[in-house]
Amino acid sequence: MPNAAAVAQSATAPRSDAMEPASQAVYRKIAWKVLPFLIICYLFAYLDRVNVGFAKLRMLEDLQFSETAYGFGAGLFFIGYLLFEAPSNVWMMKVGARKTIMRIMLLWGLLSMGFAFVQTPTQFYVLRFLLGAAEAGFFPGIVLYLTFWFPSRVRGRMLGLFMAAIPLSGVVGAPLSGWIMHSMHDASGLSGWQWLFIMEGFPSVVMALMVPWLLTDEPAQAKWLTDEEKQLVRTDLEADARAKDGMGGFHASIPVMLRDPRVWAMVALCICQAIGNYGVSFWLPSLVKDLGYQDPLIIGLLSAIPFLAGAIALNLIARSSDRRLERRWHLIFGFLVSATGLAASALLHGSPIAALAALTVGTAGVYMATTMMWMLPSIFLGGVGMAAAIGVINSLGGLGGFVSPYMMGIVKDATQSTAGGVYVIAAVAVVGAILAYRLPKQLVNR
Repeated sequence: MPNAAAVAQSATAPRSDAMEPASQAVYRKIAWKVLPFLIICYLFAYLDRVNVGFAKLRMLEDLQFSETAYGFGAGLFFIGYLLFEAPSNVWMMKVGARKTIMRIMLLWGLLSMGFAFVQTPTQFYVLRFLLGAAEAGFFPGIVLYLTFWFPSRVRGRMLGLFMAAIPLSGVVGAPLSGWIMHSMHDASGLSGWQWLFIMEGFPSVVMALMVPWLLTDEPAQAKWLTDEEKQLVRTDLEADARAKDGMGGFHASIPVMLRDPRVWAMVALCICQAIGNYGVSFWLPSLVKDLGYQDPLIIGLLSAIPFLAGAIALNLIARSSDRRLERRWHLIFGFLVSATGLAASALLHGSPIAALAALTVGTAGVYMATTMMWMLPSIFLGGVGMAAAIGVINSLGGLGGFVSPYMMGIVKDATQSTAGGVYVIAAVAVVGAILAYRLPKQLVNR
């Protein structure tokens, strides 16, 4: 693995639009080689994580689960995440990205297929916990992996491209999930929701077996880079490291990292974005259904609209942030857009078209906030502590992913409506904007 200096941020790096043509060409070459496969992997990872939101449209009725049981099980994923994520990220620093990503993808694909055979709430809870434990480390591992290849001045755009896999999983997965449940119901004696888990889990197993041939652990091992290109990348990353060391963000040990208040500020922000992110991801099909649509295929097609808006919006805000080297107000903007859109979708519930439009705006804001929040840790953290920090931030922050679907399930059972839960998510987004405003701009605007 690269020297820890390769995971730093440069306070003096030039703006991305001022990069010399040779440098632009090198990072464009790396992006085309590294990102497409990672995006596809994360697309299926996220799809396997949240496709339970579509399965619930029929699974709850077939298995006689309550909305609260569904919400609790959906959220248990993040308890497994919490326990295993930071160790997974530190382990990746030791064994390399290829072995780590292959192991994660193989386990999550097999476990996701296993949901087809769930019969009781307890079985559902156990599999959700194990799925979280299996996938722990994948997302923060990729965030860390990108710091081995890209300096800070271009990393925002690269992270934005990678994170587009989250809403794209909805753009692709929502119509696909709807079609599977609509067309495969009772095929070979299985319900549509059972086929959903089998057909969407299998590609992850296949891709896991492709990882050793399609990924390289670090630039120094890349046969497709010339010596001059490797040296350019090494020089840029070392310059980032020197600047970060001067900011006091280079943590060579985990205990030092845990005493850094900036890490806990990131945890708080991550909780806020996770509540919005997973509130939307796990409940969007139900929110669309509550607008008056019943056919799973129609629900899938309509659900793709907010996800598509999110994919576009997060890339636009990432590019704007890199161009201006400004992070704080971009993050605040994402939180406020999500709060406004989600609250409006509940207020406009009586008008399906207006409510869907507002939900689209809110979803776009959710993904903008998520992308901007994840740009921040690598700006001021470094060393082995950074690997652990990203895991800690995502795992503890992911508790919002436990709270959000569980809370939505309780509200739905109690009121027969999702509106109250949506208002709570919108309020949390406002809190996220306030926390983002309190970040020192000299710390994050780099």
